[in-house]
Amino acid sequence: MAALVLGELPALPLHEAGKYVAGAYVVLFAIVLIYVAIMAIRLSRIERELGELLALSERSAEAPAGREQGSAQQESAQRESATA
Repeated sequence: MAALVLGELPALPLHEAGKYVAGAYVVLFAIVLIYVAIMAIRLSRIERELGELLALSERSAEAPAGREQGSAQQESAQRESATA
């Protein structure tokens, strides 16, 4: 049924259809541009969060080693003061 209706409608003349085609391309380009901008914002946020997590994991990996050295130095200082 729809094919019969579409078959009976006249086609747009080329001088009028060009405006609609150009408008469709502009709308499509705007949609793609907005999509790329949203993805760039998400990517930058994810990169920032990953950087923060990496820094946090490096600090937590260094902290136990620093605590062990610090506590070992404190114990040796306490032993020296106790023996002196």
